[in-house]
Amino acid sequence: MTKHFKETERLKKIVEAFPNLTITVLGDLVADEFVFGEISRVSREAPVLILKHRERAVVPGGAANAANNLADLGVNVLPVGIVGDDEPGRLLLKYFRHKRIPVSGVLKDKTYTTVTKTRILAGMTHTARQQVVRVDREPQQAPNAHLTRELYLAARNYARASDALLVSDYGYGAATPAIVTALREKGKLGSTPIVVDSRYRLLQYSGATAATPNEPEVEEALGLRIGQDWDRAVSAGQEIITRMKLQSLLITRGRDGMIAFDHKHKPVDIPIVGSDQVADVTGAGDTVIAAFSAALAAGATTEEAAQVANYAGGIVVMKRGTATVSREELLHALEQTPPATRTH
Repeated sequence: MTKHFKETERLKKIVEAFPNLTITVLGDLVADEFVFGEISRVSREAPVLILKHRERAVVPGGAANAANNLADLGVNVLPVGIVGDDEPGRLLLKYFRHKRIPVSGVLKDKTYTTVTKTRILAGMTHTARQQVVRVDREPQQAPNAHLTRELYLAARNYARASDALLVSDYGYGAATPAIVTALREKGKLGSTPIVVDSRYRLLQYSGATAATPNEPEVEEALGLRIGQDWDRAVSAGQEIITRMKLQSLLITRGRDGMIAFDHKHKPVDIPIVGSDQVADVTGAGDTVIAAFSAALAAGATTEEAAQVANYAGGIVVMKRGTATVSREELLHALEQTPPATRTH
């Protein structure tokens, strides 16, 4: 039996165990809105394109996308976050209910604006659509003390009954270092792994189990430039692990693949699966943390979880818009291509 066959079979067993898992997702729920228009002509009022409206789609983004990916991977997911009493919020809740994702942990508040990212895409009838502008609607202020308390209580109650807690912090206040610290210190979560993805304040989540930043987020957190320097990338990862007291760290590097760090083992360089000619990276980080968290919760090592996340990321970037990966797609990809690593 070859080494590659054994590795593939092990990864398949991990993915096949996903339906036995429950994962709580605490984070900033985002509505990703896509407005598609056909190029009609150039405006007489200004040098801009006039688009004839063709269709509109609203799908889960941010933490909601991480939850959606977990659901499509077969995991039982419990989202915790906030939406406003507005159309994007109602559409997110409707989407979750349609997918049979519980919404009792999603707070609805009249004073809150659901985070909405509207992407305007233009194209001709038989051509690829190109994003021409993005419009973001955001809450004016962070959730108040009452909402923060409710988020903590919901996350605590769900996480106690879960195999992992996924924290998706996009900077809007539903997931904060203070809430996660309180969960760790007072939530009685036992050995439940806490996996963090934080856009702007990664180092403040010290004490989490694992983190999945991309390379620019690592560079910003440490105030350095990595580029193509392997030794610098390794040094940066080891500094993150030490400062955050992590057990596992996964740094995503776009077309350069991923580096998996484990506090007990040497870092592993993992090349991307499939083509590097990606179609759309929107939401790919949400797919990666979903697959990585699920694999860790299923008992995978850091390297195994990283390999699973790498396959999931490779599939999702070939899809347009905010997309997900199904368990069947992941198993198929594992059968097609054996896992690989690079030596240094």
